[in-house]
Amino acid sequence: MFAHTLTQELLRVLERPDLRVIAGGRQIMLDPALDLPFRILPGGAIVLGLPAQGQQEETAFFLRHALELAPLLELAPHNALCAAFCAARTAALFWYLDTGRADTDAPAAWVPEMARADVPAPGALRLIWPLLAPLQPAPDHDVAPDSFVALHARLLALWPMLGPTENLMATGGDARLAVDAATGLNHYGCSHRPRPWAITFASSTASSLSERGFAGAETARLSLLAGALQGRGDATARQLDGDIQARIAAHFGLTGDEGVVLAPSGTDCELYALALAGLAPGGRPVSNILLAPEETGSGVPLAAMGCHFANDTALGHRVTRGARIAGFAEDTLVINVPMRDGAGHVRPPADVDAETCSLTWRMRRAGRHVLLHRLDLSKTGLLAPGLAALEHACAPQAGEACPPDVVVDACQARLDPLRVRAYLDMGWMVMVTGSKFFTGPPFCGALLLPAGVRRRLDGARPLPVGLGDYSYRHAWPVGRACDVLPQGHNIGLILRWQAALAEMAALSAIPRALIHDRLQGFLTAVAGRITADPALELLPPVAPARPVLDNAWDCLPTILSFFVRAPGSTGETFRPLALPQARQLYAWLNTDLSDLVPADDPDAVLAAVLCHVGQPVPLAHPNLPGAVAGALRISAGARLVSGEPSHAGMDPTERLGREVRNVGQILAKISLILRHWSRLGHAAPVQTYLPRGWQAQAILPA
Repeated sequence: MFAHTLTQELLRVLERPDLRVIAGGRQIMLDPALDLPFRILPGGAIVLGLPAQGQQEETAFFLRHALELAPLLELAPHNALCAAFCAARTAALFWYLDTGRADTDAPAAWVPEMARADVPAPGALRLIWPLLAPLQPAPDHDVAPDSFVALHARLLALWPMLGPTENLMATGGDARLAVDAATGLNHYGCSHRPRPWAITFASSTASSLSERGFAGAETARLSLLAGALQGRGDATARQLDGDIQARIAAHFGLTGDEGVVLAPSGTDCELYALALAGLAPGGRPVSNILLAPEETGSGVPLAAMGCHFANDTALGHRVTRGARIAGFAEDTLVINVPMRDGAGHVRPPADVDAETCSLTWRMRRAGRHVLLHRLDLSKTGLLAPGLAALEHACAPQAGEACPPDVVVDACQARLDPLRVRAYLDMGWMVMVTGSKFFTGPPFCGALLLPAGVRRRLDGARPLPVGLGDYSYRHAWPVGRACDVLPQGHNIGLILRWQAALAEMAALSAIPRALIHDRLQGFLTAVAGRITADPALELLPPVAPARPVLDNAWDCLPTILSFFVRAPGSTGETFRPLALPQARQLYAWLNTDLSDLVPADDPDAVLAAVLCHVGQPVPLAHPNLPGAVAGALRISAGARLVSGEPSHAGMDPTERLGREVRNVGQILAKISLILRHWSRLGHAAPVQTYLPRGWQAQAILPA
């Protein structure tokens, strides 16, 4: 990457995982005599000048600007003026995401104007141009005034897709994806930029991107932008939508007469499954039978009724949570089957199966069409109902136009692709995501359609018109029923899926037997550590009851859930943290507490270690009557098996040993937090993307 010796300051900036991925193999040089921040040479090399040799934040800004401009000039060599402003827009947004600073602190005068929500007027663009022109390979200040009118029109079309990958990936979902400028993290406590210094076992909730995933999304973003600059933006986005659908289909073994619907989340998948059940032959009202909705997405019960499950949709439309979505039937029923009893214990599988079958047959006898769920798996790793029960519940009935639809909620994606293929062979829909086990960014889901359900899209009845607030037509297989949906593309969803597919490809390259062995070794070691810790209570891991499959790794319980003893609780009776306190602990684990923990604490060094685990699940506990406890989760995800790019060259056995030691650090930090609970509660620390005094090499997990 380096053609000349760079300053130590610049070397530190280049060690940032996001900038290292973006830079790739591009040549970067330093010229202290250059009085410009940088210049792009005709061959694409970047020369950084004296103004770029400031503090790390400013150096990172100028380098990010150069790394954006250089490829755009290569992708659109005859559109240098537009490329210059596109790069400036991305650099401006990068500055505010990276620093959270006010406009007055911007390192270049044009940054506040280019970071605004609306495209600057032609006159403003004309004033900005002399500041950008010197950075071009062939500086040209003399641009005709009319050119800025045309440029303004061009930027109006490009503006929604301009910005760093990490910004764009926060779009096309809902408010939980938004990154807090003060923390650099979203609602889930994770980042759309790589965060390798954090210890992460949060794949049952959401994960920050790895360098691999970030590279996949960045490549797709540049492809989209190149297509738009070359006048074929829609065609490029359509190609990427199709590529994602084809790669998901290939991973799970779908055939040509089956289909993939791209969805921003598993909750959107629930909505789509209900819409397709409504297109079943016979036109009967739908009864939707959910398994353990408290252990799926929080919005699933509303989506299962055909109601808005948030106050905004993935496409940015303001809606009313709980209101019926246009086109969904008012007479839809939702029936819940719990998988735990009032004390939080797992119900006997036979009881869950019997209740599911009884409800299904009751609804069928009442002349209703049933949408029946198989949960594979829940937030704590439960699977139900059994295959035999589903077969009985769906047995053909004389005179019935269509047997029940079954949709498998496999949003955790903790199952072998051969299991998915088997579900499709039974004629069942399957909901998956790339954001749980596969450790892609949150909010990338897909509904897999068997051939029989896929054919419903060819019929005369349309999908509910209100789905147009949630999804574009090209996210669905081609069919007349989809014509009610608007044209367009969810750019954020495209980038998130491209990141997830990079992780899926890495896992697919590993033999199934090796996946099994690596997961089993890790889970056994971690379960032992949790069990041995008196401050913790491990929920008995439940191995999913699946048919025998050689080297089947998905028979392992890959989510380890545990309660944490409440601070001040002593004696033999284990009293767990209530849900609000468990949520505090979850956040504090992901927080640099080094200025709040006394230096003489023997584990004080762990205060700065950022630890991201699965969000607490609300569960009953016999020793917490009248309240709900919160169970934290340590989850084994795909990256545990495949490793991250930063692990390249590391012996797999040693790497997995390090992962187990990292879990030990999480457990030790839990003990540290419990010892200083009162002090932390008064200070109310918040999570951050980086620990204070960041030095990547010094804080990577040991």
